[in-house]
Amino acid sequence: MTETPVRKLAVLLHADVVGSTSLVQKNETLAHKRIQDTFRRFSGTISNHGGIAHEIRGDALVAEFARASDAVSASIVFQAANTIVNEQLPDEIRPVLRIGIAMGEVVIADNTVTGEGVVLAQRLEQLAENGGACIQGAAYETVPKRLPFEYESLGERQVKGFDEPVKVYAVSPKSGAVISEFETPAQPEAAGSHLPEKPSIAVLPFTNMSGDPEQEYFSDGITEDIITELSRFRELRVMARNSTFYYKGQAIKVQDVGRELSVSYIVEGSVRKAGDRVRVTVQMVEAKSGAHIWAERYDRELKDIFEVQDEITQAIVSVLPARIQDSMREQTQRKSTESFSAYDYYLQGRWIFENSGGNDPSAVTMLENAIRIDPTFALSYGLLSQIYGYNVFSLGIWYGDQESKARPLIEKALEYGENDPAVHALVGETYFCFGEFDLANTHLELALHLNPNDVTTIEKYGLLKAYQGNAADGLRLLEKSQQMDPQYAGFSWEGRAETLYLLSDYEASLETFKGRHNPPPHTYTHMAACYVQLGRMEEARQAVAQFRSLCAEDVNFPRYAANHARICKRQEDVDNWIEGYRKAGLLD
Repeated sequence: MTETPVRKLAVLLHADVVGSTSLVQKNETLAHKRIQDTFRRFSGTISNHGGIAHEIRGDALVAEFARASDAVSASIVFQAANTIVNEQLPDEIRPVLRIGIAMGEVVIADNTVTGEGVVLAQRLEQLAENGGACIQGAAYETVPKRLPFEYESLGERQVKGFDEPVKVYAVSPKSGAVISEFETPAQPEAAGSHLPEKPSIAVLPFTNMSGDPEQEYFSDGITEDIITELSRFRELRVMARNSTFYYKGQAIKVQDVGRELSVSYIVEGSVRKAGDRVRVTVQMVEAKSGAHIWAERYDRELKDIFEVQDEITQAIVSVLPARIQDSMREQTQRKSTESFSAYDYYLQGRWIFENSGGNDPSAVTMLENAIRIDPTFALSYGLLSQIYGYNVFSLGIWYGDQESKARPLIEKALEYGENDPAVHALVGETYFCFGEFDLANTHLELALHLNPNDVTTIEKYGLLKAYQGNAADGLRLLEKSQQMDPQYAGFSWEGRAETLYLLSDYEASLETFKGRHNPPPHTYTHMAACYVQLGRMEEARQAVAQFRSLCAEDVNFPRYAANHARICKRQEDVDNWIEGYRKAGLLD
């Protein structure tokens, strides 16, 4: 059935691909695929800015808007995002658009738009630079001048098909401006949507573009720090590092990630570090539609990386709903160091520790280097104290008297980082490792007061509660952390299994332990204790044999068991673990 034609005055956008014939000649199949993907992404951006993409004709797209400001915003946001996308492509088949914007009368029927406005927008698009946009003077007059756009007058132009000359402006983002959804109201979610009311975001691991795998720590570190800064906003639900890093190295669709993590927005980017320069590219998209909301590229000296992180964080927050923007004004951004060299050593130390399970002493060396360069670097003190604290459970590398090493580091961390939630979380976990429950409680609770959204701190606090004798509450906290971070297969997984053991639910504990692929060696000692409590002695002996096969012959398990007992506040919990270990043959 033919749709009744609608005639009206509208703002029209016309976009086409620069040199599309040349792209097709290089690789016809790939060029068509890339062009269609470009228009698909632009259509999503148009929709996100209140426009309607009416038709795509080969290498051109036509869209309708009610306001010229929305058409300009959509154009600038998309052009910035498309530049980022093209830079990541491995070849020269990179669709670049030119865009024209005009007001005029149009006729709309059967999802096809025709009329004077379309023709004028097409003529203006032909005057735009590659990757740029031009706007008709009449449309320019309707755009609020407070918006962060810059205009260059191209004078009056005689365009084909029009008797009178047309005043034309080239439009671009104002220097230093945040490219966002200007003048675009937040859209309510559809009824029945599974996404939470609180704005939610996932920051995917930034790609290391340096050409050197050893620089991976740097791109990972940038990602983690942006996640940490965003998590300070109480009104924002930020997916934790472990869930987003699950997608590292995978070819993903943002819609799939958004659905799997139940988030509204996705941030992704790349880092290229060369010499004393760094390039960070970042873009933010709406997860449901895939529409680009914001994109930017930062070319800076390495010493300015902290400013780049701050700018990215503020730019992300500024395009979220107003209540987040209001919260942003109350944030006190504080870096633990101003020295890039110290920060770089800290990132390397953190990366080595996290990826070695505490069994690589070079992590200590890196953090000591960071402290040597900046003796006020609170996070380095905190992380180094936590490494020594965690080492009491080591079945491999041994640092000697960890407590005497850790305590002065704790004092320095708190002296220079008294208002840093990450510092208090590290200190709290260190005290927990030493069995000092009151101090552990104090610092973990303070960390959660300063940053209630940090999943790792919630995990640590849940496990502390469990070992203090309140395993039911501890389990609820661990389950909360796993809901916030569904892809995490690390600490919360092990904490849950240990908490179930403390609740005497040995079957569930065992199944949780067994659910981990390629677990660390000490896992088999916990499994052996579960088998003992279930009366399955042969399986307990098999678990012990598996543990022995994975460890050095001189492994000091009695020392491990003694330190494990120290983090149990109740004697009955101590007895429960020790009995399991002893009957399994791990202790005399």
